[in-house]
Amino acid sequence: MLHAAVPFDGNDPQGELTGGATTVHADGRNAFSFPAANLDDDERTRFVIGNSFFRRNWVQAPASTTARDGLGPHFIARSCGGCHVQDGRAAPPAFRKGLSDEQPVGLLLRLSVPGKGDFGAPKPEPTYGDQFANLAVQGVKPEGQIVMHWKAIHGRFADGSTYTLQKPLYGFRKLAYGPMAKDVMVSPRIAPQLIGVGLLEAIPEQEILHNAATQAASLGAIKGVPNRVYDAFAEREMIGRFGWKANAATLAHQTASAFLGDIGITSTRFWREACTEKQKDCLAARSGSHPDTKGEIDDETLANVIFYQANLAPPARRLKDEGRIEQGRQLFMQAQCAVCHRPSYTTAEGPFPNLTSKALQGQKIWPYTDLLLHDMGDDLADGRPDFSASGKQWRTSPLWGIGLLKDVNGHTRLLHDGRADGVLEAILWHGGEAEASKQQVLKMNQAERSALVKFVESL
Repeated sequence: MLHAAVPFDGNDPQGELTGGATTVHADGRNAFSFPAANLDDDERTRFVIGNSFFRRNWVQAPASTTARDGLGPHFIARSCGGCHVQDGRAAPPAFRKGLSDEQPVGLLLRLSVPGKGDFGAPKPEPTYGDQFANLAVQGVKPEGQIVMHWKAIHGRFADGSTYTLQKPLYGFRKLAYGPMAKDVMVSPRIAPQLIGVGLLEAIPEQEILHNAATQAASLGAIKGVPNRVYDAFAEREMIGRFGWKANAATLAHQTASAFLGDIGITSTRFWREACTEKQKDCLAARSGSHPDTKGEIDDETLANVIFYQANLAPPARRLKDEGRIEQGRQLFMQAQCAVCHRPSYTTAEGPFPNLTSKALQGQKIWPYTDLLLHDMGDDLADGRPDFSASGKQWRTSPLWGIGLLKDVNGHTRLLHDGRADGVLEAILWHGGEAEASKQQVLKMNQAERSALVKFVESL
């Protein structure tokens, strides 16, 4: 539900207007799907066009629907919205005892072997490439199935309350093209919500470097570092901002690579189908590329999809029960959570002005992230490097909108693979640089823990 806008006078000490003048006052199932509040009419039209290509399914080529053909040959979803449902967050298969072969939707498994690939990226697994695909078009074999089981991790708060976390473990079966390399590294990645991604892209690079410098010069274990990645659109190395390991620098690169890896849709910058030499049926499959374009999605359509995502507005904070929220904020600060989850920035111009809107510039935003990589300890480690990110490092996730996940997607699954059910479990998974912060939370009583969660869910 979209509520009436509140005039913005620039005074926002509580960060209620999470995206400055772009903020929408919304809740309910569509809370993540509104355009930035300050777009003009022409930009709103472009937003709607991008939305249509984001949500609708692609089909196998050849098809009469030539604007949307080219699905696969291998894929994990038929549309962007198939994973980012309502522009929100995917969830892993539900926890169950024993082995589960329920195939995930919106949870993908990245693959690599030791060494470096093109431009310093992870080196793809020789037979199955850089991402496992459990779906395929007619006439092509799916790569196989994902299997999961869970390991229980038990713990106790200082007040005697107990908790149990469930650690997911991943495997494969029915591999269509033979065994994987013995030294394969596997990393699960859940599809995150998309609100405010254009504003994150508009955070000045010097602010991210300032975060790293400030942490390096301070006492304590928190020492975040930027990931440095190759961007196919800028054609140079840049600081990573997107993805669970900050392995993409721009929305353009992130979107085009997701079209290829997740849906099998080629584009001008990613024009090779994701088939390995051993996947003969994949290589022989019909492409949806057209004579007037190098890929299956043309540059204009891709630009409109990028524009759509860039201008998805963050909803305003929900400040009911302000006394408990303020108590939670103080506990958040005392536990040093704000060192990594930096509250606020002022945006500048993004790297590709034609792919976003000037409406995003000069906004005071409250995403609660430093966009840096942090060692999060052994329990969260995937053991898989990604550019300069190690197997223990993860990007600090923005916190805005977390309290609306239940409304939008019907669940509260958090972290890179959705293993945490809610804010408190996500905190309890923290280790490494965040171990001292977690220990402070373990010492809190139930009322304090509730206030802390209330604050985070208000963001």
